[in-house]
Amino acid sequence: MPGPGKASYRVGLFLFSQHLNHPRWRMSQATAASPFLLATSLGKKYLMALSGLFLVSFLPVHLAGNFLLFKNDGGAAFDAYSVFMSTSPIIRVLEVTLVLGFAVHIIDALLLTLRNRSARPVGYKGGKGGRSALFSTYMGVTGSIILIYLIIHINSFTLKHRIYEPDNLAFYHTVKSAFETQWGGFYAWFYVAAMLLMGFHLNHGFSSAFQSLGLNHRKYTPLIKKIGLLYSIAIPVGFASIPVFFQLRYLNLF
Repeated sequence: MPGPGKASYRVGLFLFSQHLNHPRWRMSQATAASPFLLATSLGKKYLMALSGLFLVSFLPVHLAGNFLLFKNDGGAAFDAYSVFMSTSPIIRVLEVTLVLGFAVHIIDALLLTLRNRSARPVGYKGGKGGRSALFSTYMGVTGSIILIYLIIHINSFTLKHRIYEPDNLAFYHTVKSAFETQWGGFYAWFYVAAMLLMGFHLNHGFSSAFQSLGLNHRKYTPLIKKIGLLYSIAIPVGFASIPVFFQLRYLNLF
């Protein structure tokens, strides 16, 4: 006859096995069975959410520096800020981290989209799956346009001073001429349109990131959605105000 210690152990093991078989834990078991969490759709959603929130944290910092363009000093403050951002070793390390964050977010979005499309039955429409597919397509389209904007933006500003003209420290003049005359002035309005799309992308992505991480709560989820809405308006409007400012001043309307 087993002793009380062994009997307690068996009872505990039985209860634990029943706990694991509960429906709420089945997804976790399936995920844990995978050799790599990131190889699963759930893992990719986690990675998408975390990389997205990381990029969200960068935008206010970048916008704060760009607001120096409004200072009426001929661009001296912005040039000094840009030189520091271009030469500081700490900033360079942060830039690499930021680039990796963008790369992870973009690649993960592509892989997740391809996986969702391959898993969806041909001709499937309507219902929750249809809405999910529409949301995925919407985020994919806005994200793709934002990516095109980023490539043009980095080429026009960052690469110009890092590679094409490394001795050129007139950062303010580069921004000013880009928003006044580049593409016949069209670049400024392309920038504004890109910010509008970024606002939609942020609004949908902000709250869905928290949902993907399992942070759903009757009390706090509505608050998160409100914060996401305010953020998705304030940040794009802040960035869009810069080209509008230069265009209006160039046209003698301001």
